[in-house]
Amino acid sequence: MHVYFWGTRGSLPASISLSMIRHKLLQALRLSRGYSLENDEAINDFIHNRLPFAVGGTYGSNTSCVEIRGLESYVLCDAGTGLRDFGQAYMRDRSAGTADLPKVFHLFISHLHWDHLQGFPFFTPAYLPGHEIHIYGCHQALAEAFTGQQAAPFFPVPLEAMEADISFHVLIPGRPYRIAGMAVTAISQNHPGNSYGYRFEKAGKAIVYSTDAEHKQDAENGLNEFVRFFHKADLLIFDAQYSLLDAIDTRENWGHSSNLTGVELAVHAGVKRLCLFHNEHSRDDAALDRVLEDTRKYLKIFDASATLEVYMAYDGMALGL
Repeated sequence: MHVYFWGTRGSLPASISLSMIRHKLLQALRLSRGYSLENDEAINDFIHNRLPFAVGGTYGSNTSCVEIRGLESYVLCDAGTGLRDFGQAYMRDRSAGTADLPKVFHLFISHLHWDHLQGFPFFTPAYLPGHEIHIYGCHQALAEAFTGQQAAPFFPVPLEAMEADISFHVLIPGRPYRIAGMAVTAISQNHPGNSYGYRFEKAGKAIVYSTDAEHKQDAENGLNEFVRFFHKADLLIFDAQYSLLDAIDTRENWGHSSNLTGVELAVHAGVKRLCLFHNEHSRDDAALDRVLEDTRKYLKIFDASATLEVYMAYDGMALGL
């Protein structure tokens, strides 16, 4: 299996402003001093291999949407604005005549806040006859939430006008399911209005998608339910929107966690890879780079012998298991 990130921001999309672009250009030009950039090949090499990620790239702007690849049908977690980009990529492959494209989509929803649903009205495959879209979640009002965001006066096209076969499936946390060739289990999480994480297992590999969850004291020992849920995961996608200070002080009870809590839980659970996710929308690329650097430093302090790998999710990131 592979994991591809279509949207990684939390709470709302994060646009890149003119001043941000000009600042990146200024930094890139400063760093170019001393390099011979006489042709396009040299320029491309400088951009891809010499510039720091925060200068030559970006963590992106879309809200939550993650794809699990390597399956017979499409599997996605959450329907933030990243879902639109996934749909556009699907349509390009379809227009190019890519053979044997699946027409079945499995969409797992963590919770019903708008930043996790707002991409669905712009999901082009939902308008195509002959396509199946299965939407899973643990909220009883799952179908009503999708219908409501497309009802007048909020959106001009109602859900029932979409021509794909759209069905809703309410799951029970803790109960194992077999979906899209994987074992799937959900867990209840601490978040306003309730949120749910998912564990996906296939062929001895495990992916955990756990966003919009406030852990408070969960990381203080290795015996809590989240450590058991994360146990030996090959990849843990973890809500790290806040700093630890924000999470325990000014933004306590807002329903999100921190990078440091993610490290502690991942180490206790024996996770192989930790991917910080639901990135704070007010942080620019340089700030997110610093969060990643600080997280890796903290890992060495917390457990110098830990083999955990730590990443910061960005739009377009791909990880293989």
